[in-house]
Order: sequence, then C-alpha cells, then structure tokens
Amino acid sequence: MSKAAQLAALIGSGQAQGNRNLIINGGFQVWQRGTTADTATSGDYMCDRFLLGFSGLDGNVDWDQETSTPDGHNYALKVSTDASESSLDAGDFLRVEQRFEGQNLQLLQKGTSSAKSVTLSFWVKSSVASTYTVALEDRDTSSFREIGKSYVINSANTWEHKTVTFEGDTVGALDNDNAYSLGLYFWIDAGSTYTSGTFSTAWQARDTDERVYDTTGWLVSTSPQFYLTGIQLEIGEVATPFEHEDVGTTLDKCQRYFQNNGGLRVIKGGYVASGGNNFYTVKYTAPMRAAPTVTYSGVAGNGFNTADPTTQSIGTESFEAYKAATSSVAGGYFLFTYTVDAEL
Repeated sequence: MSKAAQLAALIGSGQAQGNRNLIINGGFQVWQRGTTADTATSGDYMCDRFLLGFSGLDGNVDWDQETSTPDGHNYALKVSTDASESSLDAGDFLRVEQRFEGQNLQLLQKGTSSAKSVTLSFWVKSSVASTYTVALEDRDTSSFREIGKSYVINSANTWEHKTVTFEGDTVGALDNDNAYSLGLYFWIDAGSTYTSGTFSTAWQARDTDERVYDTTGWLVSTSPQFYLTGIQLEIGEVATPFEHEDVGTTLDKCQRYFQNNGGLRVIKGGYVASGGNNFYTVKYTAPMRAAPTVTYSGVAGNGFNTADPTTQSIGTESFEAYKAATSSVAGGYFLFTYTVDAEL
C-alpha cells in the first residue's frame, strides 16, 4: 500500500485526526496528588488517572515521577517496592490500571458485529527482562469479559517501545453512561492464582487462572523497578505516533475525576456572631464526572474552631460548606484546603 493510501485509510478510520488517544494523561504530565508516595495502598491513584492494584506483598509499594525518559517524553511513572518477596505466593500480584467511562467508548461498538479492534502502544522499562501481560476487562458484562496480550521486555533497565492489538469483541455492549465500564491493566507480576491456566489472548469470560501469561520474577527480584510513559490506546490495528496535547487540555480531562484546590480559601470575612452558621458555595474548576467525595485539610480561622466544615448540596459543579462561629468577632473568617474525588 502506498503512503498516500495508508494516510487515506487512517483518515477514514479517524486515527489520523486529533483526540484519538482514549487514554487520559498517557504522557504523565499531570500529578495533582504529588509526585511521590512511599507506602501506597492498593487502589491509590498516583499520577492522575492511573492507579495501583496489588495484594499479598511483603514490602511497601512506592511510586514516583521519573524524568529520565525516552526522547519526546518529559515524565514517566516509576513503580517500585522496598522489599522483595521471599517467595511468590499464589495470590500475590501488582499492576497499574486506568479505568474508562462507558459513554466515552461507544465508538468501539463493542457487543456488535462491527466491534472495533484497538491498538495499545507505550514505552516501558523494567529492572527485570521477562514476558509481561497487558489486558482489557469489560466491567459491564456479568462475567467480566477480558482479553490479554503478552509482550517481551528484552533488556533490563532499558526503555523499549511496545505495541499490541486487541481484537474487537462482538459480545457484551458497554453501558452508555458515566460509570466504570472498561479497565486497562499493566500486570507487573502475579502468582499462580493468575498464571496457572492457559493464557487466553481472545475475549472470554474472566477465568482467574488464565489472566496473566506467567510470573515475571519481578516481585522476587532485588530492588525491582518498573516504568511507563507514552501510553496510547486507539481504534484500529495500526499504532500511530503518540498524540501529544497541551498540559491545560490534559489537566481539564483529569479534573473531571479529581481536583486539588492547591491552597487555602478564605470562606467568610467580616463580623460573625457566635453560634451563627456561615455558608459558602465552592465551585469546582471544571464539572466533575459525578458528585464527588469532599476532603478538607488545613482548616483554620478566627471566631471558628478547626473542625472540618459541614458539607451539603454536593453536585457535579459545586458544593456548599458551612460552619458555626464559636465566638463573636469583627474580623471573623475560616479557611481550608480541599480535594474533590469522583474517580471510577
């Protein structure tokens, strides 16, 4: 096929157009929660839109922002542990995930005869050269349909670019809503609970012992480290160059799921009367996926105690915070830092 014909095919499929990457923050530009954590908990989000899943590990799992990256990328995610497993138990595993809303994936036409294949491309580096697994999981079907693919890291401690294609699934439509419909899993290592069956590379109902190609040896190695950047998931069977976007656009996408206001907010100023409630409506930087969980810190003030405000009327665009004054003062105020979390 000529270059012109290839370009025409890409344009027709939508791959050559902008906004083709289904991954949010695949270049690891946005880190609203900070750039390091020494004792992560399974389910914790790290760099925006990416979370850790793990179980049964002897040591702590750490994550960091990495700046020694392949050309064209400024940041990467680094995952490590502070203690190797003495032996790999059957139920041990560690993976990096991104979760997707179903309404953003209707173009995949999953569950129809026209279901689209998708291609995943990414840069990866590991302290352990081995065969690793990456997978998609449909969370809307009762059987949690899943497809996995293996890829080989040929050389330890070396950035390598990988591409895998997941065939379209003609069974099980994704819900057209704002809930968790699809998961992308980068399996770093796993025990026999996940590896003892015959690894399936086609869509099927989830079978736990067929989810991962094999143990990689990463968790039992000394000072293991795993890095990712430049992640792109796009429709079709051809990987196109990574779609760089400005950091403001990426931040807007991330703030649909999580926002950190980044400083103290003066909520009430002027005279306050003891016992009187003082209300303030806080508007988010961007509309959120769903009504979020509000978390306060750094609560302080004059004429108020340091307890968290009471929260009400939590919506996708704002919430209301209020506190009762503990004394009558002319220069009364209270202030706080907050985060709002509507992750999947």
